[in-house]
Amino acid sequence: MSVLAAVTGVLVLLVVAVLTVWCLSRARRLDRLHVRLDAARAGLAGALARRAEVALRIADSADSADSAGSTGCAACTSDGTAPGAADGGPGDGAAERLRRAARNALAQPAPTPDGRDPAGARERREAAENALTRAVTRALSTIDPDRVPPAQAVELADAAQLVVLARRVHNDAVRDTLVLRSRRLVRILRLHGTAPSPAYFEIADPVPAPDPAPDLEPEPAPEPAQPPPGTDVHSGGHTHAIRGAQISRVRTR
Repeated sequence: MSVLAAVTGVLVLLVVAVLTVWCLSRARRLDRLHVRLDAARAGLAGALARRAEVALRIADSADSADSAGSTGCAACTSDGTAPGAADGGPGDGAAERLRRAARNALAQPAPTPDGRDPAGARERREAAENALTRAVTRALSTIDPDRVPPAQAVELADAAQLVVLARRVHNDAVRDTLVLRSRRLVRILRLHGTAPSPAYFEIADPVPAPDPAPDLEPEPAPEPAQPPPGTDVHSGGHTHAIRGAQISRVRTR
């Protein structure tokens, strides 16, 4: 009995040791994932704020160009409008829509560093950022280089792409964390501690404007092949040549 008890005790100790090592490794991995998630959430918040700030500067630059164009007749068209206002440029409502969307996005609460967002805050921020994405896409497609500095347009495009990358990094971190937190033993032993369950940040990616189709000249139709000499075009063979040879043989006879 003493030998059996000793073997049983050793097995129990081995099981406890293996389980302890496993729990420690999973807890450390979860901690690293949550640190990565916090960094990704902070990067996403910074990218969203930067895009909204650049959008505000673009709208202010467009308005400044409109004001300068309205006071100077040299910059006006024949009917007294600013350049680009007639073709739906940023001075014709796009700048104002861009400003409203950027201010609305900045007014929403940013993603908190620890993920404890107030109820409904994430959904409202996603809706505001989607509206800003549409406004930015329209501004980039209708922007007039004479009214907005090209450097600001490039900065806005870079800020929009940074938001796309930051959102993907954030959602990848959320996916990896949720996969590990969904394991049965992790849930039973509550190895995640008091960290809240992360959530995806879902906004639409900007759709690039389609490139104009190039003007392609129609290719000329190929000329029909000329039949060889002595070919009967209507019969499709050398019928005419054969008949001529037969007639010449008859005459020689």
